[in-house]
Amino acid sequence: MGEKEFTHLTETGVHMVEVGAKPQQRRTAVASGKIYLQKETIEMIKNAEIKKGNVLTTAQIAGIQAVKKTSDIIPLCHPLNLSGIELDFEIGETNITAICECRLTGQTGVEMEAITGVSVALLTIWDMTKAVEKDEDGQYPNTRISDIKVLKKEKI
Repeated sequence: MGEKEFTHLTETGVHMVEVGAKPQQRRTAVASGKIYLQKETIEMIKNAEIKKGNVLTTAQIAGIQAVKKTSDIIPLCHPLNLSGIELDFEIGETNITAICECRLTGQTGVEMEAITGVSVALLTIWDMTKAVEKDEDGQYPNTRISDIKVLKKEKI
């Protein structure tokens, strides 16, 4: 596999990697992550009982918007001409999984965008539900966001 190197580092600092000579290719990346909540909170989300509004629709919009702004958030990411974004949720008994698929035809991958979409979607769910997650001491003992990972990265 050869020696690994940090592509963004130079002798004088950092740079955004040059991709201009790479061929245009159809690229797809899928990422996922989970937020763990109390069963009661999950039920409130399902029944549209969260006072801030529709949690999953808001998180979906926030995640899609974050995908489009990834290069504004992460300094060395290339701005991309995305052709499609899908962000969906799987609701479990004590967790919600966010799954984000990003597509484009371009010279660089879209895995950072997929991870950003998942992260912001989960953070939005947290922001909208944290008031009902508090325990009697005002703490959040059961809530966590984890398992954020790239599931698929491919060139077609």
